[in-house]
Amino acid sequence: MGNSQLSENELIAVLRLQNVKNVGDVIAKKLIRHCGSASAIFTDKLQNLLKIDGIGSYTLRGIHDVEHLEAAKSEYAYMLKQNIAYSYFLDDDYPIYLKHCIDSPILLFTRGSFDLKNKKIISVVGTRKITNYGTGFCERFIQEIAPLNPVIISGFAYGVDICIQRAANKYGLQTIGCLAHGLNQMYPKVHAKYASEIEKNGGFITDFWSNSNPDRENFLKRNRIIAGMAEATVVIESAEKGGSLVTADIAGSYNRDVFAVPGRAGDKFSLGCNNLIKQQKAHMLTSAADLIYLLNWEVEEKRTNAIQKQLFVDLDTIEKSIYSYLQKEGKQLLDSIALECKLPIFTTSSTLLNMEMKGVIRPLPGKFFEAL
Repeated sequence: MGNSQLSENELIAVLRLQNVKNVGDVIAKKLIRHCGSASAIFTDKLQNLLKIDGIGSYTLRGIHDVEHLEAAKSEYAYMLKQNIAYSYFLDDDYPIYLKHCIDSPILLFTRGSFDLKNKKIISVVGTRKITNYGTGFCERFIQEIAPLNPVIISGFAYGVDICIQRAANKYGLQTIGCLAHGLNQMYPKVHAKYASEIEKNGGFITDFWSNSNPDRENFLKRNRIIAGMAEATVVIESAEKGGSLVTADIAGSYNRDVFAVPGRAGDKFSLGCNNLIKQQKAHMLTSAADLIYLLNWEVEEKRTNAIQKQLFVDLDTIEKSIYSYLQKEGKQLLDSIALECKLPIFTTSSTLLNMEMKGVIRPLPGKFFEAL
């Protein structure tokens, strides 16, 4: 991603179009598709553009003003100087899930070394005031999902964002910070110290120019990219109101799966998640297994086999019996495992927990278990 090769004139035309106040991404795409390119828009007569269905004179007011061209040239010069890569919405390397969103940016600015092709991608959001419960879940979730090697998208903000991105980095997962400002700065500034480690295996993405500040409305606008880039969005902790709930709503509007981590009824920063679950706007997420099962993800075979070979030698006789049964029969209920392996329920339950901790089985919704 970030290897687009528009000509200089075409890239400047795209930037010029971005700078026109009343032309948002939806209208911009309509204009580009109608005219064949961004540069063709500015050589066409205004009266011809006004014939396009759904486009009026107010929207195109000032589209030919020289200030837009000057601003575009200035931003282009900045991109060259800072070696900022970009991804154009018609390019093959444009994020595949984002391509399907009607309001996705026509141009994304990128920094780092990430690759989204043929990857499992999830977005993780939540409160900026993360609790110990949320911190523990972030670490455990990443640890559990690491064998599937997904890309983790978040907002690089305080709380859940930085917690999940640092955990992803720790376990060698690609992680991308979606910013609400240009790539010329880092917000919050205290997180700048994590930028280089994230760029080594991931990076940063934004549709904001270098002169954009982290204003409140920018964060809300940025949320559509976080929701749109991923196959599913996970909310780890949220108060009754908050930006992460906006992201969850946007993900739902894109027909993407939403997951929420439940909390105790009275906990302030679990209210938002509990409400999402209660209103059936999100699946309940108690472990990575819930997401893996509902998205029908499969663990990469080679890594799975390596885990099996490494850990099978550490299993005791009862554990080997259960593991062999699950390998042969596929996913099974707790009661069936106990019956077939001729074990008491309490022994089976505690043994399965130990095996889950060793990483050779995983629990699935409905008290099912399966071998990895």
